[in-house]
Amino acid sequence: MYLLSKKSSLALEAVLDVAYNARPNPVQSKDITERQGIQSRYLEQVLQFLVKRGILKGVRGPKGGYTLARERRRLTLGDVLRVIEDLENEDDKMDSVSELGEKVIQPIWADFHGEMLSILDQITLEDLCDRAEKAGIERSGGEISEFVI
Repeated sequence: MYLLSKKSSLALEAVLDVAYNARPNPVQSKDITERQGIQSRYLEQVLQFLVKRGILKGVRGPKGGYTLARERRRLTLGDVLRVIEDLENEDDKMDSVSELGEKVIQPIWADFHGEMLSILDQITLEDLCDRAEKAGIERSGGEISEFVI
């Protein structure tokens, strides 16, 4: 079974929290840590990386925080996971040291990874927000009506 790393899981949960709770006001990182039980020491680093890579926007000021950089119907799980993989690869890149690994294992893993991302590219943050709503997960600030132009 393919498991998400802690950093990937943290990033996906944080982005979904922003998508689900950022209307009409930005979501502050302290609110994400409270709602998701995420450790704040890692969260800010991940949020800043997501801002640099165009997944989130940072909003300054006393009511500042984070919003999505694109509409949630135009942002997929694949988009977010690719960005987080870039962050993880900066920290822990391991190339195969054997011919078997390089010529047999890595191509299989690359095929699997590509297929997984193509599936995740079909799941938008809008889809996840709908699932959260159907699961009865409460939004901060109550119910927000959706306006799409």
